[in-house]
Amino acid sequence: MEMEDVSASEKLLPKSYRSNSPEEIRLLAIAENFQRQYSHLCPDRKPLLFCPVNECGVKKFVSTSLRPTSTIHCELFEWQGCASFVADFLSLVPLDPPVELPKVLSSPTAVLQSQRATCFEYATLLCSLLLGEDYDAYCVSGYAIKEMCLLDQSLQECPLLDPEVKAVQDVTPEQKDQDDKYSVKLQMELKSRFLAEQEKKKREAEAALLEKQKRQEEKDQQLADPLRGLRVHCWVLVLSGCRDVHENFFIDPLTGISYPTNSDNFLGIESVWNNLNYYVNMQDCSNGCADMMFDLDDLKTWEPVLFGASSKKQLIQEVLKRKEAKLMGKGNLVQVPNEDVPKVLEMPRSWVSYIAISAEALKTRWPGGKKVIRYKQAQLERFATSKRLYGVVKRLTKYKDQDCTEVAMVKEWYQDRSDFLEEKEVDNVNKITTERFRRGRKRHLLFFRVKSLTVGTEVEMHFSSARVDDLVRRVLSPKELIELYEGRSDFLQYRHVYFKKEIQLLSENSRNGEAPILKVVERFHRNCSKPANEDVAERVFLISEKLIELTYHLTEDRLIPSKISFIKPLDSEKGSAQEFSLDMISTFQVDLSEKPFTAVTLHKMLVELMEVEEKVTHQIMWSVKEMRDIVTLREKENKEMKLWNRAAALVRSRKQKKGNSELKNILKKYLSEEIDEDQDVKKEGLNPYFDIETEEKIKIIQEQYMKDIAEVEKTQECLKMKLHELRKTSGAAPPAALRRHKNPS
Repeated sequence: MEMEDVSASEKLLPKSYRSNSPEEIRLLAIAENFQRQYSHLCPDRKPLLFCPVNECGVKKFVSTSLRPTSTIHCELFEWQGCASFVADFLSLVPLDPPVELPKVLSSPTAVLQSQRATCFEYATLLCSLLLGEDYDAYCVSGYAIKEMCLLDQSLQECPLLDPEVKAVQDVTPEQKDQDDKYSVKLQMELKSRFLAEQEKKKREAEAALLEKQKRQEEKDQQLADPLRGLRVHCWVLVLSGCRDVHENFFIDPLTGISYPTNSDNFLGIESVWNNLNYYVNMQDCSNGCADMMFDLDDLKTWEPVLFGASSKKQLIQEVLKRKEAKLMGKGNLVQVPNEDVPKVLEMPRSWVSYIAISAEALKTRWPGGKKVIRYKQAQLERFATSKRLYGVVKRLTKYKDQDCTEVAMVKEWYQDRSDFLEEKEVDNVNKITTERFRRGRKRHLLFFRVKSLTVGTEVEMHFSSARVDDLVRRVLSPKELIELYEGRSDFLQYRHVYFKKEIQLLSENSRNGEAPILKVVERFHRNCSKPANEDVAERVFLISEKLIELTYHLTEDRLIPSKISFIKPLDSEKGSAQEFSLDMISTFQVDLSEKPFTAVTLHKMLVELMEVEEKVTHQIMWSVKEMRDIVTLREKENKEMKLWNRAAALVRSRKQKKGNSELKNILKKYLSEEIDEDQDVKKEGLNPYFDIETEEKIKIIQEQYMKDIAEVEKTQECLKMKLHELRKTSGAAPPAALRRHKNPS
């Protein structure tokens, strides 16, 4: 029955798979004759891979198994995309035995269907794709190390674990104080830059030596491979001259990684071939591939099977000559063929059908929907769309030991999650959990980190620039709160709050009571519209001591800034400052020629500062409450996680569009712009996922709009009362500032 099924499936294949053309038969005879001469002249060398059988049991010359194919997928336009796809899409079938050439070489179309391939079939598929994208690519038959032949990456460092510059750096109060431009600068230490550079070079040399010794120890610990230099492997060679390739390089089709031609992983080359010719290496490989030359037109180093056949380089030169002749006006001249030159047998056309790669294959990618790669003390897992649990695209696990028994860190990448989560990293060593979100989330959260301390936890949040209060970062430790701002109209850039008690956001009793505030430090950017001695640089509220301190910006010709210190009255808690005296104020004015502040001015400043202090206190309590709400929301989202279903969301959004006129009117008023229905239809045709991606944003805008409407109504009532009072007292027209439009934006 199996033979009947095989024969039935073979009948469905094209005729070129089941038989040979006259040109192919002649080529097979030439290859057989070349093999006999090669074995006689080089008896110490192994036989060459010329004519393995295909999936139908028919002998085919290896060059005709290459089918140059260009695809419509932009992911496969570059060699990196082609190599990555081949490495991900196929699973390895090791050579058996590992020191002999394969007897069967299936076509790339059959390999794509089965998703199982030997290293030679890997290289054949990859080389076909590269030739279709106009690369000067060749399949290479040679020898490599054991780890490369068996796809063992357990001794390599994971590329995702390379040291990177962290986008987010910790900012501590001590560092802030050191960077304060008003602090006294330390005296410059007189040091020799030459000696410092020499010391740096010495440290780098010692580090490199230690790294080299460490690698050598690891190599010594490995078991010696008795088949080193004998393990057969096939990879891809890309020569310079096409597609802006300036240097020759190798590609390992099993991993999709590129290597220089002098890499130690490759121990020797027997032959190379493309769709035009087959070349036998005549160079010494005792030193691996380090000293090899890859000028295939040099007959001293490479022996072609089809002597005189056109190479890719010759074809390019011929095309350039024709273009040059056409530009010189010689394109119409008829070239008379030279009868004395013998005819050369060119390589027959490929017997392989067109290599079709579907979009579904690009999405599915890995055999079985999942791929696991083991690196040195790390493991990388990748998931297809159908196998993604909780939206996980890939997962990286780092271990503490070589045996990979104790987990040190787990990092996951997500896609299409309803909570906009993109990355999550759990560091078990430092007890840190980090989450990163894409833009468009509620409260504009981009970064969320929880760090366990010896006492309590530290919570850090980063926000996008879309926030109304221009907050970009917030860090809450048990007794401190740090907030950083950018682009505020009041030039506030930094706020540091000290609490009397510990604040716990993650505990069950975190909402029971609020911790009293001891001290608030605020720093401001320079406001160039004010003089420096009137522009506040730092504002400190010592709430427990009932003190308020102001430090002004430094003028250009001064080294010390001006300062003012206020002592709040005893009844300041009630919001008044009636018991005011000059003894409650301490001033330091750098420029004695400046007119000092009057008592009335100082009294007004104190009243305003007390009001600001109360406002700041409410803002701090609101910030703590917002952080609690975000932490609670994250716990809820993790329990009730949902994934975006784009197809279902598209259908749902189209159904809801009919009843969306009210929402459109709200958006018209809120955004202060007209929405033309014809333009809306055009936008819908250009971007059908517009409503899907902005559904969450529209809900947020609607909620914010309703809040703004309530605030506007209150302000309108207050303005009407003030206008009524002004008209009674003066009878004049209201000022222009009170006749503004009612748009809340």
